[in-house]
Amino acid sequence: MKQLIKISTRFIIVVSLAAAVTSCKKIIDVDPISNETVDNYYKNYKEVSVALSGCYNGMQEPLLTEWQFTELRSDNARQRSVNSTTNTNMELNVLNLYTAGPQHQQIYNYWLATYKNIRNVNYVLRSLGVTYQNNQLVFGTPTADVTEAQRDELVGQALFIRAYHYFNLVRLYGGVFLVTEPLEAAQARKVNRSSINDTYNLIIKDLEAAVAKASAKTYSQIVSTDLGRANAWAAKALLAKVYLTLPVPRAADALTLLDDVITNSGYGLESSFARVFSISNEMNKEILFAVRYKAGLVGLGNPMANLFAPASSGDAVINGDGNGFNYPTTSINGAFVTSTTSFSDARKEVTINVYANSSTPLYVNKFFSKVVVAGDAENDFTVLRFSDVLLMKAEAQGFNGSAGSSVGLINQVRARAGAGNFTTGTFNSAFYQYPLSGPEAIASDADFMTALLNERRLEFAFENQRLFDLIRFGQAVTTMQNHYSAEYSAYYGRFRPQIPLATLQANINNNKLLLPIPQREIDTNTEITIPQNPGY
Repeated sequence: MKQLIKISTRFIIVVSLAAAVTSCKKIIDVDPISNETVDNYYKNYKEVSVALSGCYNGMQEPLLTEWQFTELRSDNARQRSVNSTTNTNMELNVLNLYTAGPQHQQIYNYWLATYKNIRNVNYVLRSLGVTYQNNQLVFGTPTADVTEAQRDELVGQALFIRAYHYFNLVRLYGGVFLVTEPLEAAQARKVNRSSINDTYNLIIKDLEAAVAKASAKTYSQIVSTDLGRANAWAAKALLAKVYLTLPVPRAADALTLLDDVITNSGYGLESSFARVFSISNEMNKEILFAVRYKAGLVGLGNPMANLFAPASSGDAVINGDGNGFNYPTTSINGAFVTSTTSFSDARKEVTINVYANSSTPLYVNKFFSKVVVAGDAENDFTVLRFSDVLLMKAEAQGFNGSAGSSVGLINQVRARAGAGNFTTGTFNSAFYQYPLSGPEAIASDADFMTALLNERRLEFAFENQRLFDLIRFGQAVTTMQNHYSAEYSAYYGRFRPQIPLATLQANINNNKLLLPIPQREIDTNTEITIPQNPGY
C-alpha cells in the first residue's frame, strides 16, 4: 500500500477508499488511494461511490475511543481496578475522574480520527460540486460525471456522515474548526475555531440537505446492498436529536420529524431487545443507522468484544483475551429491575454479562460475539434506533399527563423489554409499565423527566449516549457527583493517594463537561492563536 501524505496534524488523512459491498451486507476496504492522485480519481459515479464507501469505513476509527468520553465519563462505566500504573489505565482513570488535560493522547486521537474522515467526506463533496459558503450549502457543477439522481444519492449520504461527525465534535469539544473542503497545510493553519452556534448551523444545513436528497424508501423497500447506507429517515432522526440538543432546543421542529419517521418510514421496534443486536439480524427494522463492521480477517472487524471482555480471562470468554475496559458500574448493573418470580428487564442480560472467575466479573455484552482472532468481531455499532425515535418524541412532547401519550411512549419501550402491567406492589420488586394512576404513576414534569432519562439509560447503555443525555437534560454534574458519592467506599475511595470525596466531586463542573482542545493543535499552529476551552 502506498504511504499517505500528512497534510497537517489537524487534518491528516488516510484516504481509505473502499469498494462497494462484496457480500450483501458489508462495506469492504480495498487499497487506499494517495492524496497525490485524489484530485483526478473521482471522475464518475463508480469512483465517487467507492470513495463514499471509504467514508463509511472511516467512521470506525473514532469509535475506538469514543466510549472513553461518553460512557467512562458517565455513571455507566469506570475503570476495572484502581491504582494501575500502566499508561493506558492511567489515561482512562483521569477521564473517569474528570482530571484529563489538553495533552491527553486519546482526546487527540479521537479528534484526529474524526477530522480525518471529515476530510474524506469533503473530497467526495468537492467532486459532486458541493461547497459551504456564507453559512449555506451551494450546489455547483460536479467534476465527476454523474446524473442528477446519482448526485443526490451520493450527496445525501456524504452530508449525513459529515453532520454526524460534527455533531459528536461539538458535543464533546464545543465550537470546533469548520472544515468543509480539502485544505493544504498552509490553509489549515489559518482556520480557527467557530462558535457553537455556527457549528450547529453547518450540522443543520448538512442534515436538511440529506433529508431532501437521500433515499426516502421505506424500510421494506430498501434492497440488501443499500442496508447500512444513510437515508432520509436516518437524517430526520439525527436532525431531530440535533434540534433537541441545541442551546435553545427546537422541540416542535424535532417533533415534526419524529412523527414523520414513526408514521412513514416503515421502521419499528424489533420483537425482542436481543434481536436488535443479534449478528444474524443485522440492519434490522429497528436500526436506522449503524457503523458497520465485518469479521473475517478483512481489516474491518469490531474490536469492542475484546476491548470490553474481562481482562486476564484468557480464551475463556473470547479468543485473544479481553482488556476489561468500559467496566459497568454498580449503579448501571443495579438499575435494571430483575425478578426471579415476576417480570424482569430483558435488557440486562443483553447489555451486561458476568465472568465468575474474576474479582471484577462484569463486562459489556452488547457488542459481543465469538471471534477467530482478537479484534475481529462481526457486531455493528448502533447509532440511531427506532426506540430512540420513540423516546425522543416523548422528550419533544414533554409531560402530558399520567395517561398521556408521552408516558405511553416510555411504556412502549418498556413493554418490549418485558415490563408487565402494574397491579400492586412496588416498582422495585418487578419490572412494570407505568400505571395510569396511583402512587407509582408519573404525576409531574420532574417525575417524567426522571423516568425518561432512566429509560434512555437502560435502553442505550454503552451505546455512547449516556453523557450526552445527561448534559442535554441538565443532569450531568449532579448525577456524576452523586455517582462518586455512591461508589466512593467501594471504588473511588481506594485510589492511592486517596482522593477526598469533596475533591472528586469538585472535579466535575460545567466547564469540564467539554473536553479540552488538544494542546498539540494549539502549540503547533504558528499562524493564529487558538483559544482553549475554559477550565483547562
